[in-house]
Amino acid sequence: MKDLTPREIVTELDRHIIGQDSAKRAVAVAVRNRWRRRQLDPEIAREVAPKNIIMIGPTGVGKTEIARRLSKLVNAPFTKVEASKYTEVGYHGRDVESMIRDLLELGMKMVRAEQADVVREQAEKSVEQRLVSLLLGDTEDRDEPEEAPKHTEPQTAGLPRSGGWVPSEEAESKPDEHARVRNRLLQKLRDGAFEDREIEIVIKEKQTGPIMGMMGPDQFDPGVSSFLDNLIPEKSHRRKVTVRRARAILLEQETDKLIDEEKLIEQAIERTEQNGIIFLDEIDKIAAGEGKGGADVSRQGVQRDLLPIVEGSSVNTRHGVVNTDQILFVAAGAFHTAAVKDLMPELQGRFPIRVELQALTRDDFKRILTEPDAALTKQQEALLETEGMRVTFDASAIDAMAELAAEANASMENIGARRLMTVMECVFDEISFDAPDMVKRGEKTLTIDGEFVRERLKTIMKDEDLSKFVL
Repeated sequence: MKDLTPREIVTELDRHIIGQDSAKRAVAVAVRNRWRRRQLDPEIAREVAPKNIIMIGPTGVGKTEIARRLSKLVNAPFTKVEASKYTEVGYHGRDVESMIRDLLELGMKMVRAEQADVVREQAEKSVEQRLVSLLLGDTEDRDEPEEAPKHTEPQTAGLPRSGGWVPSEEAESKPDEHARVRNRLLQKLRDGAFEDREIEIVIKEKQTGPIMGMMGPDQFDPGVSSFLDNLIPEKSHRRKVTVRRARAILLEQETDKLIDEEKLIEQAIERTEQNGIIFLDEIDKIAAGEGKGGADVSRQGVQRDLLPIVEGSSVNTRHGVVNTDQILFVAAGAFHTAAVKDLMPELQGRFPIRVELQALTRDDFKRILTEPDAALTKQQEALLETEGMRVTFDASAIDAMAELAAEANASMENIGARRLMTVMECVFDEISFDAPDMVKRGEKTLTIDGEFVRERLKTIMKDEDLSKFVL
């Protein structure tokens, strides 16, 4: 995990998210506490529980965006899941333990990428030697299938058996001369002389297991999943590819050979347990009041299944047991039709930090349109610049779009900042369609002002029924 201070984390989040300072501060402190716990004596560190957070606020105010941006800041396993897609154990659907399995898979990808960087130089050297052998048509092939197809047709002079192109008399010369040929060929390979040449390589693919009883692989018991993986062998087949493509395929194969799989799993489990973060979105969708029946029964079941995961338990995965005691959970929900008190009291207690996000105002919309690094106005300018058109936004245009978005949210369902995307698309609907033709006519600059924005949206804003569908 990157050792960012809480202030540095908030500063990074400010580059992309407007307002919601309390939520940013809470998340920043929770992430920093992960680093602080690692500095403690192991005896004390075991007693320090993660301070789980629950964010409450209407849709479109930045809850999910905070999680998305946070995942790019922390060098730790991070996954975002929707609470509404889980079902109680015994019902059809994913069980809550699958989020831990997903988190571990992400941790394994991170560790694998780090270990791949360590062995990359050695793997690249091995790839170069294999490519030289393939170009020369050498018969030794370490990755040849067990039952390679037999070629009954006679070999054409000068064309080696395995798809090489070097004349056979060079390949069949004396050992020292053969070594010189290999070195000369290796230098040409490094110079990029053969990038578009086609060679034949062996590709190994892991076959997917059968779907039994409409169950996906992630819904099997970990023991059954491992058994099926061992039962189904890898499938090998020959394929003709360019040297450029072969280099990438062979690099992956050589890297897998050099990586210690047991060490990788061990490090991934430790990183998942100590630094893992799960963003549990739409948690309000599984909240249910007392005495309710019907679908609420399943919601209560999901909460009961979720409780031991958040509280701390051992989850069996195909790679080993993962302990969830130190995994940080950040939950979020709009809570329009339910309240936090509708969650199980035991589950509420596992989220000691509660942060309320505020609804966005007209001034917030103005800042969202201009201040973030990837603001909507900057995105639109970049998109049309690819057509050769330069678009600029007048201050009055920003005011008009912010005002119209605020009015639409007030008169219809409040969807927060997502309304700005709808307004922006309505403003640029005709321009995006006609941009190539406008550039051909010499109209390469366009200034968007408030009058232009209102002209594009006046029909929609006047027709209340139409605005409900378009905006």
